Amino acid sequence: MNEPDEQVKEPANLRFLRRLVTVLTVVMICGVLVVIGLLVTRLGRDAPVLPASISLPDGAAPRAFTQGEGWYAVVTDRNQIVIFDRLTGKITQTVEIGPD
Repeated sequence: MNEPDEQVKEPANLRFLRRLVTVLTVVMICGVLVVIGLLVTRLGRDAPVLPASISLPDGAAPRAFTQGEGWYAVVTDRNQIVIFDRLTGKITQTVEIGPD
């Protein structure tokens, strides 16, 4: 029978397949580490500061809210975008929106 000292040369396609699996495993491990790193850095940030209260024009009901640096905006049910100054809370601009 076969003696343990004999070295059997493996086929080239088997060597290629083994290297391919090894490289793909390393790439997957690196990808998982990158995703974990991104989650830790993104979820570890402080939440943005929201205004305590917003005074909309009479009769307007909010439909959406967004904010930027130095301002925040509310979309109302009257098809308006009301933009407020973040520091003072006063309305700086009102934009009428409608269908095209």
